Amino acid sequence: MDVKCCIFDLDGVIVDTAKYHYLAWKRLANELGFDFTEKDNERLKGVSRMASLEILLSIGKVSLSEEEKVELAAKKNAWYVEYISKMNKDEILPGVENFLSTLREAGIKVSLGSASKNSMMILDNLELTRYFDAIIDGNKVSEAKPDPEVFLLGAEELHISPEFCVVFEDAEAGIEAATRAGMRSIGIGSPETLGKATKVIPNLENSDLNLLQF
Repeated sequence: MDVKCCIFDLDGVIVDTAKYHYLAWKRLANELGFDFTEKDNERLKGVSRMASLEILLSIGKVSLSEEEKVELAAKKNAWYVEYISKMNKDEILPGVENFLSTLREAGIKVSLGSASKNSMMILDNLELTRYFDAIIDGNKVSEAKPDPEVFLLGAEELHISPEFCVVFEDAEAGIEAATRAGMRSIGIGSPETLGKATKVIPNLENSDLNLLQF
């Protein structure tokens, strides 16, 4: 096996924080006097915070000044942080901890490659921090995926060449970033969306080192 490092995205791979973004946006919409459904929320996937707010306001037909928008975006983020600060081990996605433990025992390095600026708090709450040799998140990168920066920094920090790294991702932009970094990728989700990954699996349940045979 020539895999020396596994790089994991956070949201949708290790834990599902998307529901907390939804709850925070819904709370904001309710405060503004309209409802925000899960179907509406689909439109916000992979969209920046301010652009998401614009979509939400258009759904509620609410017009506000730039100043008010900045204030509301900050309020939404504060609620989101409040929700995720209460997360615990029960929210780790199936198979993740066992697989991280297997990698550690095999001497394979593990890095986080996430755009989230709250990743340290989340990993600490899930009691998973000890499995990571490097943590590259939104506090260390300036470019968003599909730019490969977040994955290349992880490889660099661990002194491992990109061709020996495998990226675990649940988003199309993340798979593209892995390809642009010169890394193999394992898509977690549906082959329809993640068809460009080297390999696609539904989740990490019952995963072992055979997963890293390409």
